[in-house]
Amino acid sequence: MNEKSSQPDPPPQVFSIDSGEPRGALAADPPLYPTDEFLAEMAAESAKLETATPQEILRWAVDRFAPKFTMATAFGPEGMTIMHMLAEIAPETPVFNLDTGYQFKETLELRERVKEKYGIEVEYKLPDTTVQQYEEMHGGPLYATNPNQCCFDRKMRPLHEAAKGQHAWASAIRRDQSPDRAAAPIVGWDKKFQLVKISPLANWTKNQVWDLILKESIPYNPLHDQGFPSIGCQPCTRATQLGEDERAGRWAGFEKTECGLHNS
Repeated sequence: MNEKSSQPDPPPQVFSIDSGEPRGALAADPPLYPTDEFLAEMAAESAKLETATPQEILRWAVDRFAPKFTMATAFGPEGMTIMHMLAEIAPETPVFNLDTGYQFKETLELRERVKEKYGIEVEYKLPDTTVQQYEEMHGGPLYATNPNQCCFDRKMRPLHEAAKGQHAWASAIRRDQSPDRAAAPIVGWDKKFQLVKISPLANWTKNQVWDLILKESIPYNPLHDQGFPSIGCQPCTRATQLGEDERAGRWAGFEKTECGLHNS
């Protein structure tokens, strides 16, 4: 049993997409393959962009990969910051949200505020079952006993579908958020989703993000003012305590801080 909670640990299991079909950029038209030459080019570009601003990184990404460049957002402060930049640089960039059915209403309301302020209509990517159907299949809410499976089914599978046919996607991660993210390159090949992953805010700090949000009046989730630095699905997110890591409020009671999108 997990000593942090009365819930059993999730069973050891490896989740993967086993269709055998090409994924991500490999399924694009034309496809983009991670050849040694291409990976070396991306590594060189990443090194050059280490001193670039997030706006310069996004301009490079758009110039290099559009129209097969997209962005996934959970409407966190970093994602809101990137959408603010994209509204000025390339507002036509497709942006999507993985709507698990368990998101906070405050998170969903941000979609409308983004559309109103920037004219960017974030597309919802949905799992293949409703919450009711999913919980009936598993005899109740699976997030309470096996959050890894729940995240895989309701986030990872839809993201694989959303990434299919794209050459690159923007990520809103920062290196200082967690040990899993500390080594994230500015530009790199995402082996899990088989496309180029670009992290324009990798070198930014939490303070830099919030300084821009306040300076530019960027919309943000009001739950951040209530002690929620990182917001995911409502049942699996709590406010953090003083001195805790900013992702400590995710999946409390489990040895889990990532849904699987950004960890290796």
